[in-house]
Amino acid sequence: MFFVDARTELFGYAAAILLAAIAAATDWRSGRIPNWLTLPPLVIAPVVYGIAHGWDGVASSLAGLFVCALVPFFLFRQGAIGGGDVKLVAAIGASAGLFVGLEVELVSFVVAGLYALGRLAWEGELIRTLGNSFFLALNPLLPKKWRREISPTLMSTVRMGGSFLAAAVLSLLARHPELYT
Repeated sequence: MFFVDARTELFGYAAAILLAAIAAATDWRSGRIPNWLTLPPLVIAPVVYGIAHGWDGVASSLAGLFVCALVPFFLFRQGAIGGGDVKLVAAIGASAGLFVGLEVELVSFVVAGLYALGRLAWEGELIRTLGNSFFLALNPLLPKKWRREISPTLMSTVRMGGSFLAAAVLSLLARHPELYT
């Protein structure tokens, strides 16, 4: 189970890059990642992997779907990311498999974090935002008289579509240097 042969891995990267490229374009234009992009791979990928690799393929695709969606789902429940981001990660996990999906997910969060820090520094808001983040983390632990109220208008948002695309391409290039050498 959870097979990783070279052809399957490259197919997974291609699917992840295609999904992420379309998601990045729609996210950039409208701030949304549409259901017509994310929902079909959730059904089609396990079927395709099942035809190609039998029940092991179905299990691998479903494991990628559920495991990759787990952390983003909890972030979504806390209001930290959008539902389209969760469905996109699940679609990438189902289409690319567990290991490629997790790699793309991790790298995308790093890329989004670096982008957010850079954007905040450029706008001159980095120190204030880091202070807000510090108090958001500490507020539950502090006595009521020391807690600081953080206005939701002071929060920053980052559209994740572009970071998923960058992560898929960076992961592919890091894993397969023969593609560019």
